[in-house]
Amino acid sequence: MTSSPTPEDGTRPAHTPPDELHASLDSRLAPAARTWLAEALDTAATCSGPHEPYPAWEVRLAEAGRRCGSAHADAVRVLILRAARADMAALTRVYHHGTADERRAVLHALPHLVAGPEAVPLVEDALRTNDTRLLTAAVGPYAARCLSAHTWRHAVLKCLFTAVPVDSVADLARRARGDTELARMLGDYATERAAAGRPVPEDLYRVLALTEPEPASEPEPASEPASEPARHPVADLPGKESRCASSTPTSI
Repeated sequence: MTSSPTPEDGTRPAHTPPDELHASLDSRLAPAARTWLAEALDTAATCSGPHEPYPAWEVRLAEAGRRCGSAHADAVRVLILRAARADMAALTRVYHHGTADERRAVLHALPHLVAGPEAVPLVEDALRTNDTRLLTAAVGPYAARCLSAHTWRHAVLKCLFTAVPVDSVADLARRARGDTELARMLGDYATERAAAGRPVPEDLYRVLALTEPEPASEPEPASEPASEPARHPVADLPGKESRCASSTPTSI
């Protein structure tokens, strides 16, 4: 399984404030690439009026990988989109007519450019694909903030279907907490896989554990014998017992 990206290697531009992202790039880019980026950002910031066939900053998006290296291209494209103050019309055009790399950059840029739910259709489109890098970008901070509960749950399941690490799902713990419907969906998925003789992803157990409600801080004194607590679905999953038993240390 591909490891989740980390801010240190510059691959999480959706999670990093743009000023920090720019400073990080400046510290890692070669001199020629830094010069190109400064010129590209200046072009994006000052570009206005009609353009044929595309504004100059869109051309810079296409050049980012070649000029700055593939490891930094996502972050560079996010900075260009932000400098251009790309509106929904521009973001939609780049997303639908750009390359897979440019589509991913649009998704990474959403939390920096779009405050409301206007860009949800772009995220929903990405969630219908099987491109794991696009899916990873789609479940970032914008999705955590703007997706409906129904769509967000299905996004989590799509990550499990496609082996996208759930560490990529922004704000997972907060949104999953106490979500009994998500717990039911995860349980159904685990049961289906077990019935088909397929392994249940480890990430499923991690997410399912997060769906447990917050424990009560101060339980009231019981005036009568307490009833047996309700079982969380994690206790009944196929293979759960053997999974736990195999992880228990053996006495020596």
